[in-house]
Amino acid sequence: MPMDDNKTISSQPGPDAARRDGGLLDLLRTVVIAGILAISVRTVLFEPFNIPSGSMIPTLQVGDYVWVAKYSYGYSRYALPGSPNLFEGRIFNSPPHRGDVAVFRFTKDTSIDYIKRIVGLPGDTVQMREGRLFLNGQQVPREPEGEYTAIDEHRTRMEGDRYREILPGSGGHGPVAHDILKLTDEGGKNDTPEYVVPPGYFFAMGDNRDDSADSRFMGDEPQDLGFVPMENLVGQAKWIFMSVDNAHPFWQVWYWPVEIRWNRLFMGIH
Repeated sequence: MPMDDNKTISSQPGPDAARRDGGLLDLLRTVVIAGILAISVRTVLFEPFNIPSGSMIPTLQVGDYVWVAKYSYGYSRYALPGSPNLFEGRIFNSPPHRGDVAVFRFTKDTSIDYIKRIVGLPGDTVQMREGRLFLNGQQVPREPEGEYTAIDEHRTRMEGDRYREILPGSGGHGPVAHDILKLTDEGGKNDTPEYVVPPGYFFAMGDNRDDSADSRFMGDEPQDLGFVPMENLVGQAKWIFMSVDNAHPFWQVWYWPVEIRWNRLFMGIH
């Protein structure tokens, strides 16, 4: 067919090209906004953490994934990604309460996150006597709840006694009832001196009382926690959003449905 010399071909982009360009820009804009929102939420509101050890059994199990509220105690540099040294102390400071399950930076290495229960506040005296917790000279009440079996991070079976412990309230909050695990009442840190929590610090303990490296360890060894500065607080653990048993290798995908602890999903942390 002969070509019509009078017919010209436009070099201007058509509506389809304009729509494609606009679609790419919209997609890029959406990705950028989503990224900014995700970073903002992680910085200011909530941050996910996983539980790698059994020091908080029975409250938290190895393989739990928890949401931590960054706003609970205000913000220090450790509550921000990368821990930038932008300011000292805390802004919008709100003190913790006895019984809070908190994430904080390890005293000997602030690149490491710890999660424990706050049992002592500034001015409190804390002591263990024959496996029992004493606060300000008073024995903290506990009620037996029977035998308890758990698996730690080494896949080792632990058998002990479960108790419901009731910590005295603080800051206008009522008493806090929570579960602890006792493997023995002898040895280890079941008998300690009386510790007085200094201003600006708190005393933290694991609910797995005989398998927790916590504030009862006051020495100069690299693994000793001691009193924890308030500045090291990252946030308060609020609830469990995922829990995985990790009994099988990750690549064995056929075990994934049975690896999930469905009964722990969206469980509040008390």
